[in-house]
Amino acid sequence: MEAAATLSSFSILFSRPPVRFLASVSLPLLSNPRAVAPRFRNLCRSVITSCSADRVVARPSSELRRKHSVSGPEDEKLRALRELFSRPGIGIDAYIIPSQDAHQSEFIAECFMRRAYISGFTGSAGTAIVTKDKAALWTDGRYFLQAEKELGPDWILMRSGNPGVPTTIEWLNDVLTPGCRIGIDPFLFSSDATDELDEAISKKNLELVFLYDMNLVDEIWGESRPKPPTKPVRVHNIKYAGVDVSSKLSSLRSELLEAGCTAIVISMLDEVAWLLNLRGNDVPHSPVFYSYLIVDTAGAKLFVDNSKVTNQVIAHLKTAGVELRPYETILSELESLAAEGGKLWLDSSTVNAAVVSIYKSACNKHGRSGEKGPAALFKASPISIAKAVKNEAELEGMRNSHLRDAAALAEFWVWLEEEISRNARLTEVEVADKLLEFRGKQAGFLETSFETISGYGANGAIIHYRPDPESCSIVGTKNLFLLDSGGQYVDGTTDITRTVHFGEPSSRQKECFTRVLKGHIALDQAVFPENTPGFVLDVLARSSLWKVGLDYRHGTGHGVGAALNVHEGPQGISFRYGNLTTLQEGMIVSNEPGYYEDHSFGIRIENLLYVKEANLPNSYGGIRYLGFEKLTFVPIQSKLVELSLMTPGEINWLNEYHSQVWEKVSPLLNGSAREWLWNNTRPLPH
Repeated sequence: MEAAATLSSFSILFSRPPVRFLASVSLPLLSNPRAVAPRFRNLCRSVITSCSADRVVARPSSELRRKHSVSGPEDEKLRALRELFSRPGIGIDAYIIPSQDAHQSEFIAECFMRRAYISGFTGSAGTAIVTKDKAALWTDGRYFLQAEKELGPDWILMRSGNPGVPTTIEWLNDVLTPGCRIGIDPFLFSSDATDELDEAISKKNLELVFLYDMNLVDEIWGESRPKPPTKPVRVHNIKYAGVDVSSKLSSLRSELLEAGCTAIVISMLDEVAWLLNLRGNDVPHSPVFYSYLIVDTAGAKLFVDNSKVTNQVIAHLKTAGVELRPYETILSELESLAAEGGKLWLDSSTVNAAVVSIYKSACNKHGRSGEKGPAALFKASPISIAKAVKNEAELEGMRNSHLRDAAALAEFWVWLEEEISRNARLTEVEVADKLLEFRGKQAGFLETSFETISGYGANGAIIHYRPDPESCSIVGTKNLFLLDSGGQYVDGTTDITRTVHFGEPSSRQKECFTRVLKGHIALDQAVFPENTPGFVLDVLARSSLWKVGLDYRHGTGHGVGAALNVHEGPQGISFRYGNLTTLQEGMIVSNEPGYYEDHSFGIRIENLLYVKEANLPNSYGGIRYLGFEKLTFVPIQSKLVELSLMTPGEINWLNEYHSQVWEKVSPLLNGSAREWLWNNTRPLPH
């Protein structure tokens, strides 16, 4: 999948490089933990204030303008939301609606899709702001075309990152007058995000208001709002996890002691799942479950809806010394921790503002705050890197799941080519559904790792296109077809993009495809010294495109979890140089350069790679050098390759790759699929 995670909603919101690749599900998950919040309201007052014939130039989205109706009835949802602004106890002039849940999740449960509900924009990243007379939505280049289609006439589309487009903070400071109050749900923003927001708007004498007791979008959503997820949690087999829970907790406790902390609050759902060797079904495409985890020097407490916990899970946790607590009691537990003394480790870039502010207030109440603030260490979670560096069992699971996934894709592609050759009328949605059917036949398949991007022609230029059954295109032979998909398996997570043409591609399309392929090869062959951050490698994937004035609006690679989130931080490969996380042996990243001509076609070629030590004749400075090993083994369509643009070394790379594809995947196939694989892995001539 295109590197969605390279621009999180927080970077859209605050125009800074993201610290994590993952994004805050409101705390009222079970009954209503907001009922706990009134006990802390008095404690938190201080925080509350706080485009010739042979040359085509694609028009940038910034030149496109939506044709809004000049007049018409006000959007009913916006009207209802604005009515709440003046309700006693609220009293605000603007309300910010982010994409997140309370755990910085990229994919969230349907009941927490508040920004999509209020705006109609269904992309995974974006921020909506509603004032008393305006409604605006910020999103990045992956979603410009999608947002143009989905937003109603009452909404202003802010193409984040384009020249002249203000950030959310700049816009708020411009449209609001001094003294105005900006409301947020503190459960949906990280603590760092609210601190930055508060500091920036205070310069214009605007006030940030934490609305603990209700989410205003939930209030107007009412009874039609979907119910919270209730599917059971499951144990992740040790043969896939590689390390038992007790060992992971022991390593974490060593880090706590070294940092002088007595406990840590873990709110990222994939971190909880990884640490406890558990998986869930609460969030589409990600095998996680809504929970918080507090680990101290002697024990651990998992805050989760107990109805999801099976007897097998209970026994699994008991062996590791993990106690169960109701999800909503996390807030009262924080007060107890403040009262007991000690020092709490909090990752303020991921833990939501409600948790941090309530802990700070409780420390004040119990006299445990000094000149340097509360008894806490605000530092990145130590689990982030530990989870990103895969052990051998995790890598083996990823290798095996990718081969089964490749077999499913071979069976799918031969089916699709046969259908197209007999002029079958297939929609983008039907194609995506058929791919799911083939994946579903593979051992250990659970679900897709993200919603399949099945885009024909102009739709392929919408980087995060999602086909709709009512309006999607027919897949034909006149244009390119882009398919970005992935699967969640019990032993691994896959993510692959291939771009194909079922007819005769134009010379323009072949050139663009080949330049994308050259970038893909350059990154795949990279060798770099240890301690190199991912952004340093990004230029390798873009260089061939840059030479003719082309580029793409997304990062080149994102981290991937092992049987976990398809987008995993903190590692990545992007032009955004704020992420200084170094690439380490065992980390997994995607390699997915692309090119997109708005309203014409899109191209992306994606494989997953893992970082490994390079076997070199020298070791300058005594340091190790690293390189990549491929996990993805699916043919790249040869007819789209313009050989005159390829070097002999690049042709060798493609031929060697296809030789590996045949060797590794053919044993899993028979009949027409095996024949298809043979035909599509034949060597190209020099």
